[in-house]
Amino acid sequence: DLTIPLGDEIITKALKESLCNSPVGATISSIFGDGAIFHEFSCLMSDPGSQRQVIHPDTPCVDGKGPVLYTCFIALQDVTLDMGPTVWLPRTHNKEAHEAFKDSAQSEGGGDSPKDNLIKTQPAVLGTFTKGSCAIFDSRLLHCGSANRSEDDRALFYFSFKEPQVGYTGNPASIRQELGNANVSLGELMEDLELFGKGKGSPLIDRLGGQMR
Repeated sequence: DLTIPLGDEIITKALKESLCNSPVGATISSIFGDGAIFHEFSCLMSDPGSQRQVIHPDTPCVDGKGPVLYTCFIALQDVTLDMGPTVWLPRTHNKEAHEAFKDSAQSEGGGDSPKDNLIKTQPAVLGTFTKGSCAIFDSRLLHCGSANRSEDDRALFYFSFKEPQVGYTGNPASIRQELGNANVSLGELMEDLELFGKGKGSPLIDRLGGQMR
């Protein structure tokens, strides 16, 4: 994670483009409503030579509960296959997939464990993006960053929004716990960004930025 200086003009412009001038804000609102809580905000960096992550979910799957967090990745450059694109395993944001993923016990006769079988058989999607492309995903989905075998950095601008009725998601709010604790809603943030677009400043974002410096 690369800490982003919230409150800098270029960062505020990037947030406005993402949330107000693209379908991203409307998509999050359609899932969680305008009360969705601004939870994480950072940039994921993968340097040349970075190793592959282990497959993981960002939050646990709780029986009877719906999604708690949606994350948006935006590519800051074209992401090619050798740059270590994110690997997602679709349809693994559910109880059955998480139970299989936790079960590393080999079957009788030394066969594959449920975890190994899940990883081997579940179709994968690669985040080979063009610059400016975006992916929004349920934080319970199994995924990982692959190895960067290129000579270029891979940077993903990212933020997430939390279901407003959820307290603890099962995972801390990345490296910006002050942001998660501020309880800023999507609606409030978009109003502030609209003010910024009209040349009237962004008092909410400036206040948040001041708290995180």
